Amino acid sequence: MNIKLIIALLLLPFFAVAQAEESTKLFLPEKYDHYLSLPYKKVGDWVGVMDLFVPQDANQPTPLLLFVHGGGWTQGSKGTANQFKIFFKEGYAVATIDYRLAKDAPAPAAVEDVRSALCYLLNDSKYNIDPNRVVLMGGSAGGHLALLAGYMQNNKQFDTHCTYQKPIKIAAVIDKFGITDVWEYIHSKSGSRNAIWLGDNAEDITFAKRLSPLQYLDKATPPTFIVHGTADPSVNYQQSVNLKKLLDENGVKNQMLTIPDGLHGKFTSQQNTAINIEIIKFLKELGI
Repeated sequence: MNIKLIIALLLLPFFAVAQAEESTKLFLPEKYDHYLSLPYKKVGDWVGVMDLFVPQDANQPTPLLLFVHGGGWTQGSKGTANQFKIFFKEGYAVATIDYRLAKDAPAPAAVEDVRSALCYLLNDSKYNIDPNRVVLMGGSAGGHLALLAGYMQNNKQFDTHCTYQKPIKIAAVIDKFGITDVWEYIHSKSGSRNAIWLGDNAEDITFAKRLSPLQYLDKATPPTFIVHGTADPSVNYQQSVNLKKLLDENGVKNQMLTIPDGLHGKFTSQQNTAINIEIIKFLKELGI
């Protein structure tokens, strides 16, 4: 056997290991300050943390994207910076947070945590966040929490650990296949298992409605971008249709991207690219 071929074969395992290590390497955006696992709240033994990425040497306050992960309010974590590359390219500060799951505390703890994270970021001037250009984004249960926290605006009912005293005005919400009617969702075949998030109030329709973004929608609701697949087996596509209908009726700027035969976030890379382009276009039209 050719000696060069033998050497190449012997080196293959080392190349494979190097490639595997490179693929799992943590992505951190360049020309950004990185605050990893930054504590923003403590309740008992639970500590809420976020990863925060802030542009360096910004000559003016920067827009903020606050991301809320999904997982049916029962699982999931803040993830990594890799999913926000398009926002880094546009110069956004980005925060992705952990919040209390059902095992830690029942509703409304999760939305309280999202509001607390928002207040924390707005309260600390060192992060140079523009309070007039704050965008909330999430998918599935994270989409629900982003909508609910965003639609609250200055309604303080979920601000249990918020010391921010100025008015809160959310510039936009990006909702990816999120839950808009909690009562309908927890009584669906796919959502019933997540009713645990409501704890002892799982059969209280008034409580469930209080946690539903649709209940807070009015003419002052932030502009909303919606993405949903028609074949979503987890969150019924109709949840987003109903949201858009109310947004239209109240004259709120919105855009809904329907993914034909799209499942629960399992879109193709081409579809995800197109979605991201439309999101950035939507935000630029708002001056964010």
